[in-house]
Amino acid sequence: MLVHVPDSANVVPELTIGEVSARSGVPASALRFYERQGLIQSRRTSGNQRRYHRTMLRRIAFIRASQTVGIPLSVIGDVLSLLPAGVAPNREMWIRASACWGEEINARIAKMERMRDRFTQCIGCGCLSFEQCALVNPDDALAEQGPGPRRLL
Repeated sequence: MLVHVPDSANVVPELTIGEVSARSGVPASALRFYERQGLIQSRRTSGNQRRYHRTMLRRIAFIRASQTVGIPLSVIGDVLSLLPAGVAPNREMWIRASACWGEEINARIAKMERMRDRFTQCIGCGCLSFEQCALVNPDDALAEQGPGPRRLL
């Protein structure tokens, strides 16, 4: 069985910002922001247009996947800075980053579960519940801060 291998001359090594945006699903404004933050790089043409190497698509995928689980851009940038410029994250790097961030992600999940449980107990009076008022809100001290669930804000 013959497999068609594309001619390397037909593969475009660089993409315009519009092409990267279309391929990655990331708005051009976000790509420019990522570039200002040093997360991705481009070169400028003689007409001052950005040209991105194809490896930036993998970096952008890494950025977006990391953001999806709540990793701040500054932390993502620290990881990407370990790679030489123009090098795409590989499987090994993804696995290492995931292992490093796993504990932080689990801590965030636990915090969100605690917040959910507190929210379920809250009846909107400013404390967690009438049964706990004497413990967490003695003498209705939270009332001085105004109406609503003060401990959830």
